Amino acid sequence: MMIGSLPPRYRVTIDPVRCMECGRCIENCSYGVFSRDGDRIFVNPRNCTACHRCIACCPRDAILLEEQPCDYRSHPLWTREAREAIYNQARTGKIILAGMGNALDYPVIFDRLVLDACQVTNPSLDPLREPIELVTHLGKRPVRLDLRRKDSGDVELRTRLTPNLRLETPVMIGHMSYGAISLNAQMALARAAKEAGTYMGTGEGGLHSALHPYQDRMIVQVASGRFGVEIDYLERGAAIEIKIGQGAKPGIGGHLPGEKVCDGISRTRMIPEGCDAISPAPHHDIYSIEDLAQLVRGLKEATEWKKPVFVKIAAVHNAAAIAAGIARSPADAVVIDGFRGGTGAAPKVFRDHVGIPIEAAVASVDAKLRSLGIRNEISIIASGGIRGSADVAKAIALGADAVYIGTAALVAMGCRVCGNCYRGLCPWGIATQRQDLVDRLDPDEAARHVANLIHAWTLELSELLGAAGINSIESLRGNRDRLRGYMLDEGLMEVLDVKSVGA
Repeated sequence: MMIGSLPPRYRVTIDPVRCMECGRCIENCSYGVFSRDGDRIFVNPRNCTACHRCIACCPRDAILLEEQPCDYRSHPLWTREAREAIYNQARTGKIILAGMGNALDYPVIFDRLVLDACQVTNPSLDPLREPIELVTHLGKRPVRLDLRRKDSGDVELRTRLTPNLRLETPVMIGHMSYGAISLNAQMALARAAKEAGTYMGTGEGGLHSALHPYQDRMIVQVASGRFGVEIDYLERGAAIEIKIGQGAKPGIGGHLPGEKVCDGISRTRMIPEGCDAISPAPHHDIYSIEDLAQLVRGLKEATEWKKPVFVKIAAVHNAAAIAAGIARSPADAVVIDGFRGGTGAAPKVFRDHVGIPIEAAVASVDAKLRSLGIRNEISIIASGGIRGSADVAKAIALGADAVYIGTAALVAMGCRVCGNCYRGLCPWGIATQRQDLVDRLDPDEAARHVANLIHAWTLELSELLGAAGINSIESLRGNRDRLRGYMLDEGLMEVLDVKSVGA
């Protein structure tokens, strides 16, 4: 025995007084934590991922879960995570995979920004009595409008406007592909987007025929693997998004294991059933801004210039320069995905150590475009770690036009953020293709929960705008005077272009 057993991450106990041995924990746990041993239920806590499915389904609240019941000797450098990563790789010789977004204890910049409110000399607005405009348009805006008055007295707009997306709220649902999540989960998100008057992304896995009724609320994605991309797919989407990078794994591609590629995914992605779906790190036809502009133009020509085209990049150190190049192309919006952006699977070393926070990336991109006089040439969409309406308001004040949410939408459907999406055993029926698990997720109920979440955030946004004396979301965009930094260092406050509290 070289390394031996490691301390279990969780302790799972069953209260023998409260337990009635119904076996629901056994039926619901897809990781094999519970099994029947004669007339009692046996627990194997080493299989536990803290998905909480057993706790949610226990009718007697008889199950208790504790994290790190037996830890290592404490050390400031050699943490539990560092040691266990070494044990894992010493045994396997492989890259460690992880789900969700960056899990290291970096400060959350959103939590160190506070919003302004009006009093006395600059009175606030009451959203119940005064209209607060939250409608958001995404796409290019003209530099000037050419108007002509007709002989009849009517005014004619002679400027040709580019297609825009009209959102009832500045909150959209981010790209999560069929394969990364189940079809039931995608159906729920599509129905929620339609009900909330917003849009959702298909991810890079194509568009399943079951989602065709919601195509006017879908943003179709073109990634480096080009899975499912053909003219019918492009024409069905309300907009097209080119995925260059992802916040959870900047600089690398994607990989959907063959065991997840069932018949439905095979047909949707146009790949053989059981075959690994590997997206290369770069698009093999894009090696410069000029190449990217050519793809944008090609997609627009293929769809007769009727749809806006977005470009998604990961938040990295030179995101502002990249965004400036995108703004000078025919693209209509740039999506910036921060390092806390979720994912079904990513190398842990990339998830935790590559990229920058969305707050700094959005602020630097907005400042760069303003300095070049091209801010209205393109919309900015922020994603990666948006947890609530306050984060939405702060992202817009830093320069975004709208935001994508991903993990928040999954949590609204029941996700417990256990980070084991890549294993395909999600007991909530979200990040799995196992049919018995997929069937656990009711698309109608899940859609109602996600729509409720977006509706609640929209109401809170109205209240926040009213408190700030602002009657339009457009007036909040890039309005850093409505933000103050708290416990932020001088260098970061300069990047964010915000003043300190009290200033």
